[in-house]
Amino acid sequence: MTRRGGTTGDTAAMPGQAATRLADAGAGQSGAGESGAGESGAGQSGAGESGAGQPGAGQSGASQPGGGSGGPPAGRPARRAGDPWRTAFLGVLALAIVIGAAWALLGSSLLVVRHVRVAGSPQVPAAEVRAAAGIQLGTPLARLNSAAATQRIERIAAVLSAQVSRSWPDTVVISVRLRTPALAVASAGGFDLVDVNGVVIATVARRPAGLPLLRSTAAPARLRGSPAVRAAALVLGHLPGSIRPQVTSVTAAAADTVTLHLRGRITVLWGSASDTAAKARELRALMRTSARYYDVSSPGVAVTAG
Repeated sequence: MTRRGGTTGDTAAMPGQAATRLADAGAGQSGAGESGAGESGAGQSGAGESGAGQPGAGQSGASQPGGGSGGPPAGRPARRAGDPWRTAFLGVLALAIVIGAAWALLGSSLLVVRHVRVAGSPQVPAAEVRAAAGIQLGTPLARLNSAAATQRIERIAAVLSAQVSRSWPDTVVISVRLRTPALAVASAGGFDLVDVNGVVIATVARRPAGLPLLRSTAAPARLRGSPAVRAAALVLGHLPGSIRPQVTSVTAAAADTVTLHLRGRITVLWGSASDTAAKARELRALMRTSARYYDVSSPGVAVTAG
């Protein structure tokens, strides 16, 4: 009997415990609801978790107020606005550097022309080249007009081409390529020395040894750019070493009628400046006949006379 009564008492006590648990659960849901009212996004999460039977979730949501306010994630520093003074300082510094560089190149006496060096002109005095260039000492190197100076230098008759370059910090270098005399033309003052383009390089009293005479009735000034003069000069430049020293004069009424006059009153009709190697081989073979006239203008059909 006693055993039965004890069981009955335990059973009677169970409704009271259940009521207590229900009251506690209701209090937890109330707290979750209050927490949700305080935070717009997190409150809904807390209420849902409380409804799932986890009252502790409402307390967790309440411990993070402002979780849905859109702030930076945890662990990341907030962005700071740029310092306007620092930006202004960097801008002023950059401007000062640009102004300083421009002043050093254009306005100061640090990078100006102090020397003009001439190279490659043994036949033309360096003073003549400097005078033709017209480069003033003290001119800022950055303002040097090298193209204009080059054009002025190339007006010198003996100069074929020129190059003007800067050598920092204070020097200008002028490199000159001179024309090479190819023929001598008789003139009132003696002999005009002309190059492959018919340009008169210089006038001398006596014809230089080894320089053939160009027999021409045209005035020296009209020889400039002449195709006939160019053909004659090219033929002489490609003659074999055994024949070239024997040439004393050349006639060229046209570019394809170049005629060579050799020592011993020998005449060679060379024709144009083409097929030089073949013509030279034929001439060497034909000269063994001791003739006075050779026509090699058409290789393979050579003619001799005398």
